[in-house]
Amino acid sequence: MPIAAVYDIENNKVGEIELSDRVFGADVNEAAMYEVVRMQLRARRRGTAATKTRRDISGGGKKPWRQKGTGRARAGTSRSPLWRGGGTVFGPHPRDYAYKAPKKVRRLALVSALSQKFKEDRMIVLSDFPLDEIKTKRFKEVVDRFGWKKALVVIDKANPILEKSSRNLPEIKMIRSEGINVYDLLNHEHVVLLAPSVTNIEGALQS
Repeated sequence: MPIAAVYDIENNKVGEIELSDRVFGADVNEAAMYEVVRMQLRARRRGTAATKTRRDISGGGKKPWRQKGTGRARAGTSRSPLWRGGGTVFGPHPRDYAYKAPKKVRRLALVSALSQKFKEDRMIVLSDFPLDEIKTKRFKEVVDRFGWKKALVVIDKANPILEKSSRNLPEIKMIRSEGINVYDLLNHEHVVLLAPSVTNIEGALQS
């Protein structure tokens, strides 16, 4: 069973915590992580690209010239896709790019991402993160003390003081344990877990 050191915000080791083998000690499945990251990125696409077909362009209701006798090709509208200013054929239209990977794949990917961070020694467990007031400067001192360059901080419940203290730091992203996801785990160099959030994550992934 993996053992992780637990630190306070002064970077002093204050204890250890046993981690679940099934969540933090699993084999890393890169294919599952790729599939879920792709799913997340596709879900974020706005899908608002649009072009006008011949029916969407104003004008063109009158036949440009008579059908026969002019020596020119027949034409029914000046908004034909063959003409300049005409409609677009098979152009993009608003659509939803989202799709869902199977639940087992999503779980496997999340377990793989957590296990990878633990194996690479890029996961830190904090006993607590006490702040009496909303203070970005105080939060930044803790970040500098640990040397986090780009970190994902996972808390166990809503904490307005912590959340507001960190939101002006571009290298820090704070989420609650129920919102932990593969893309954010892989997109940040370090993962910082408050000790209670470890219990929440293990409970959700082992159920």
